Amino acid sequence: MSLEDRLARYLSPPLFPVRLRDLQAMHLHPVGPGAFNVGPFTVFADLVGHPGPTLGYRIEENGNAMAYLPDHEVALGHPVFPADPKWTSGFDLVKDADLLIHDTQYTEEEYAGRVGWGHSTLRQAVGLATQAGVKTLVTFHHDPEHTDEMLDEQLQKALAEDLPLELVPGRAGSAFEV
Repeated sequence: MSLEDRLARYLSPPLFPVRLRDLQAMHLHPVGPGAFNVGPFTVFADLVGHPGPTLGYRIEENGNAMAYLPDHEVALGHPVFPADPKWTSGFDLVKDADLLIHDTQYTEEEYAGRVGWGHSTLRQAVGLATQAGVKTLVTFHHDPEHTDEMLDEQLQKALAEDLPLELVPGRAGSAFEV
């Protein structure tokens, strides 16, 4: 079964409100680890910690960089994190990025029961971003069971610390300049 056939199966009702064939402006290209160009941008893709094959991305142009790690368990196998960067999943993708958009699915309590599920906590994402010298961290990919109030409380706790980066909650319609 082709990539397009597999995606068409998942991007269709009742799982998705629009059929893939109705998205005429979308062009699918298989992507694996490595670098490629899209217009003026250089895109670096690499495997990141997640149970299924999952890529994280770094997009560069004119010395600016943003990284996007949507399904990423940064601390898998690290009893103490942050750990040595050479053993940290996704580190090379996020190193010195101007902007990092990162998975913050779990609370610390939830993560303890979900090690190996392929997602991170806010503390882990902040740890990775801090260690890698990221300028701005945008949190997203929250557990759907979490309320806005719960997410705001977690963010306020993190912001109460003296962070060496800007911490921003991901919100629909947000735009960031890199």
